[in-house]
Amino acid sequence: MKVHYECAPCFLRQAREALDLATDDEELKMYVTEKIMKTLSEDFHEGAVSNVLGTDMHRTIKSETENRDPYSRERVLCNEIALKFLPEVERIVKENDGLESYLKAAITGNIIDFGALGLNTNMESLITETMKKDFAVDDSEKLEEALKTSSTVLYLADNVGEIVFDKLLIKKLNEYDVRVTVALKENPILNDACIPDALSIGLDEVAELVSTGTDSIGVVYGDVSDEFKELFDASDMVIAKGLGNYEGLTEMDLGDKLVFSLLNAKCKPVARSIGVEVGDNVILRL
Repeated sequence: MKVHYECAPCFLRQAREALDLATDDEELKMYVTEKIMKTLSEDFHEGAVSNVLGTDMHRTIKSETENRDPYSRERVLCNEIALKFLPEVERIVKENDGLESYLKAAITGNIIDFGALGLNTNMESLITETMKKDFAVDDSEKLEEALKTSSTVLYLADNVGEIVFDKLLIKKLNEYDVRVTVALKENPILNDACIPDALSIGLDEVAELVSTGTDSIGVVYGDVSDEFKELFDASDMVIAKGLGNYEGLTEMDLGDKLVFSLLNAKCKPVARSIGVEVGDNVILRL
């Protein structure tokens, strides 16, 4: 996805929050901010790719502050929030055991995102509201038909916390006699899920876990490993969670590959690009 004008202040908001998490050194914060401002002034322009710029910015923050995981505390908080709501979400999906309920649960998990929404967001109330919403774009029937003709599914994970609800959906996917492989980040960036995060909630019990080979926000095709590219190409279908993966996949030539994006449209640029309202739930065949 290309940047929209609103992306500029969002990048700066994220930079401030990440720097406050990464270091207490005010002089260092100023130095890094100057560096980010210079990079954005050169690289932020019409046609620039949003998750590529975001990846470069967060890598700069990690490198310059020598903090490999500024969002480490938020990782713990995300899991705590998800696990707190898991019994209620499980109760809701068991009342209606169809695939659609599990898709909605997974998209509800997409709300747990301090990067997109900010550190002061009331995640608990958003989870409750989102679980009650219908899909603004609903390609769930196409997704289910694809499951019936596929043997392998590549599931692109998004955030820590969110993967707690992804596990519910993946258990449901397994009922379709497909082999699910979950791709996670090689190293921390924002609150994106890595393999250790997935192991901590037992995601390996329901799927094979692999690394994308990089720490990019979403899929940046030039960054991912050759092994991941081969897996992507060989998989019968792809289910991609969240904004970063949507932003990256829409910049790739997917051809006729079965790729489905599951997300909550948490910002105006993403909502505008899909044709929905901010806060809408989306299941979209890309």
